[in-house]
Amino acid sequence: MELARVTTKGQITIPKSIREMLNIKEGSQIIFLQKGNDIIIKNSAMIALEKIQDAFEGEAERLGLENEEDVVKMIKEFRKSRKKE
Repeated sequence: MELARVTTKGQITIPKSIREMLNIKEGSQIIFLQKGNDIIIKNSAMIALEKIQDAFEGEAERLGLENEEDVVKMIKEFRKSRKKE
């Protein structure tokens, strides 16, 4: 558990351990999510990544991709087909 003090301007400093855990750097945008009576703080970039991961769930299996070599092969084949067009 970490504590932070609120300034007269309503600002807080996010403790270093929390910033590191959420990969928050200078200029990062964070999002506050309400879940019941709790507020969850997340790095907005990580939310975007989670949404992309969710959208692609199961696609590797659907395309028959089992490893990184399969992905590289598929990309090379796609690039070859684009050059022919």
